[in-house]
Amino acid sequence: MAEACVVKRMKLGSQGFEVSAQGLGCLGLSSFHGDPKRETDAIALLHHAINSGVTFLDTSDIYGPETNELILAKALKDGVREKVDLATKFGFTYGEGNTEIKGDPAYVRAACEASLKRLDVACIDLYYQHRIDTRVPIEITMGELKKLVEEGKIKYIGLSEASASTIRRAHAVHPVTAVQIEWSLWSRDVEEDIIPTCRELGIGIVAYSPLGRGFFASGPKLLENLGQNDFRKALPRFQQENVDHNKIVYENVCAMSEKKGCTPGQLALAWVHHQGDDVCPIPGTTKIENLNLNIGALSVKLTPEEMTELEDIVRPESVKGERYGNMLATFKNSDTPPLSSWKPA
Repeated sequence: MAEACVVKRMKLGSQGFEVSAQGLGCLGLSSFHGDPKRETDAIALLHHAINSGVTFLDTSDIYGPETNELILAKALKDGVREKVDLATKFGFTYGEGNTEIKGDPAYVRAACEASLKRLDVACIDLYYQHRIDTRVPIEITMGELKKLVEEGKIKYIGLSEASASTIRRAHAVHPVTAVQIEWSLWSRDVEEDIIPTCRELGIGIVAYSPLGRGFFASGPKLLENLGQNDFRKALPRFQQENVDHNKIVYENVCAMSEKKGCTPGQLALAWVHHQGDDVCPIPGTTKIENLNLNIGALSVKLTPEEMTELEDIVRPESVKGERYGNMLATFKNSDTPPLSSWKPA
């Protein structure tokens, strides 16, 4: 089993932002992956991550909602903030059971001000549009984000689940530092045009769910342990018939990980790390032992031949189930209307 190692720093994008080579996705500490964790336990995990060198923390106003940012605020007290590269996101409105994706200027500004207050910070290091508002031209959203940079409220701008054309249009308004995408052994659709676009423009790549939302760490038994309020239960890949099919993929990864002397999760995470020095995966966890295992993936070295072998084991066509259901189609690689269509309210 690969042991924990020193977490190096890396450049994310071409605007001067530096982060730990592995980040921490904080979503599961307060929402979406079952019941919220005890605040004291969540803060202990965050402090352990930071002390271990995992200082790139990823949150969002929708996580909780809002409670995730409040937990981070408590964890970053007493001089801890200066050690951390802090990323949060906007884009979802919430309340009364209704969720809407918004990117109009007034909302962008209001969301940023609210996150600054909850996080109790003067500036957000990396501020993402969490999902793309398909009604608002990306130039309009980026224009307001650019103002927030100029005002010192955010340092760098990011996008999540934007199409290649949206990324290009956004980058023409103000440099985009990072694009957050779902990228793992079983989610590789981004390799066709989004990743090449990011590399052409000098945009850093942040890979969320690099462990296949936990599947490559736990395999089929993950489904047995999901709580009733875990949103993964609604995803196509986590329906029982698809899990029964995909367990073959997991078993093949396990066989290779045994030969490598690491866990299957570490092997899957190492594959993402080997995609390039412009890629930062942000696996999430709620357990310190799992965090240590994730850090250990940094010491797993894969040859080009082993990368090919692993990709042969987990071919896109061998995985059953979409990463999102049809009802969440706008969550994926979205476009926005042309700037000429914009008519402000």
